Amino acid sequence: MTETWYFIDTQQQSPAYNMAVDECLLNWHSNKKIPPTIRFYEWLPAGLSIGYFQKTVNKIDLEAVQNSDIELVRRLTGGRAVLHDQELTYSVIVSEDHPKMPKSVKEAYLVLSKGLLEGFRTLGIDASFAIPEGKLNTTQSAVCFEEPSWYELVVDNKKAAGSAQTRKQGVILQHGSIPLTVDNDKLYDLFVYRNERVKQRAREAFNDKAISIEQVAKRNVTLEEMKHAFKKGFETGLDIKLQEIQFNKEQEQEIHALMESKYLSDQWNLSR
Repeated sequence: MTETWYFIDTQQQSPAYNMAVDECLLNWHSNKKIPPTIRFYEWLPAGLSIGYFQKTVNKIDLEAVQNSDIELVRRLTGGRAVLHDQELTYSVIVSEDHPKMPKSVKEAYLVLSKGLLEGFRTLGIDASFAIPEGKLNTTQSAVCFEEPSWYELVVDNKKAAGSAQTRKQGVILQHGSIPLTVDNDKLYDLFVYRNERVKQRAREAFNDKAISIEQVAKRNVTLEEMKHAFKKGFETGLDIKLQEIQFNKEQEQEIHALMESKYLSDQWNLSR
C-alpha cells in the first residue's frame, strides 16, 4: 500500500519564517504529531541562507547583503551559503528509522533525491546524480553552487539543485534549492574576496559550474509548473501519496514564536 505523507506549500515567506517552519516540522514529526512531510516554499524578500557551521567574518559581505535588501538567515543544516531568489525550495522531514531511510547520510541523499530526479524528468530535463570521484574537494569558497556533493542533481555536468541534510531528535531534515534563474552579479557581490579581480574570476567560472531550470529547458518555465512537476516527482520517486494540508492557528503561533526568538536574532545568524 502506498504511504501517505503530508504536503504543504507555504509560498512566499521571509527567510526567518522559512527556517522556523522547517525546524517546527522537524519537532512535530519527532513528537509524532505529523507524518513524514514534504514542503515547498519561496522567499520574499530574497534570502541568503548560510550553513550551520559557516563563518560570516571575512566570508560574507554583510554590508552588501543589507544594501541589497536581502535577509541573511542561518540554516539548521550544514554546507555553504545559498542565495534564494527566483527558485523553488523544498524540504523533506522523515524519521531516521523509516523503513525506506538508509542509515548513512549519503545513501539517504540518494533515496530522497529520487524525487528531485523525477521532477526534472517531468519537466523534460535529462538530469542525473552527481557521483564525485574519490573524496570531495574542500575549497575556501563560501558559495554552495560552485560544486555538487553526492547525489545532488546535475545537468550537463553542472549543478542544477543544491541540498543539505541534518539529523536531530531522530528525524532527517533535508532541504534544498532548485533555481529557476540565477543572477551571478547579485550572488557574487554578497561575498568577500581578496580583490575585484579574484571576484570576477569566480563569477565567470560559475557559469561552468551551475545551471538553472530556464537555462537547461531553453524555454519559459513558471514556478507553478515547477511545483506541479516536483510534487509529482516526489510521489513517483518515493512511491508515496501527498496529502495537502495547511497550518492551524496553534502551529502558526509556534512558528512565529520560534522565528522571533531564534531566526531573527543576530546571536543565531551571525555569532555561531
